Amino acid sequence: MSTPPVPVKASDEARSRDLVLRFDPQRCIHARHCVLGEPEVFRASTPGNWLFPERATPERIAIVAASCPSGAITYERLDGQPGEPAPAVNVLRVRENGPLAFHANLLIHGAPTSSSTYRATLCRCGHSSNKPFCDGAHAAAGFAASGEPASKESKPLAARGGPLEVKPQKNGPLQVSGNLEICAGTGRTIDRTEKTWLCRCGQSSNKPFCDGSHRAAGFTADGA
Repeated sequence: MSTPPVPVKASDEARSRDLVLRFDPQRCIHARHCVLGEPEVFRASTPGNWLFPERATPERIAIVAASCPSGAITYERLDGQPGEPAPAVNVLRVRENGPLAFHANLLIHGAPTSSSTYRATLCRCGHSSNKPFCDGAHAAAGFAASGEPASKESKPLAARGGPLEVKPQKNGPLQVSGNLEICAGTGRTIDRTEKTWLCRCGQSSNKPFCDGSHRAAGFTADGA
């Protein structure tokens, strides 16, 4: 019998003495790190309330939040301890047959994001109904794209962190500006860049990079 997916509700928030735990259903890609990492905190099959932050320490919940690729799980410390720091290295991981998984000091234009969220999974199949975020539509669409594209020759960046701006272009790719290391699913470096354009129509022959195929494909999406 398969495990039920994380329930999707309008909004989810629960409070313990030490923290506020939040879940954003519009960001969730059902990676299930939460229900597998802390099953007593995240009770996916429980009717009604399903978040129980009092059943684990803030440190353990912070580990689960850090493992959530989409940024759907966030928390706010109430015990005077610091929250999640910005990552020292901005990283994009290309997920096999799936979205672009960012772990960076992100600013995503045109999309509401919490200042404490440093992770996001952005659609690269072109079928999401929640662009620029992934909503899992790639599975039903049968999207196929390698998580192990060829490496490009690149030099180490002078700085590896800092702000990373993602600007979805109208009917076009994601324009990304800032220090970024693009990695394959196995961790191999694909590219190091300060500015790039990433495919989000699903049609590029040079994934994860844009090659202009969105024009011929008639891709439509909001953007700058």
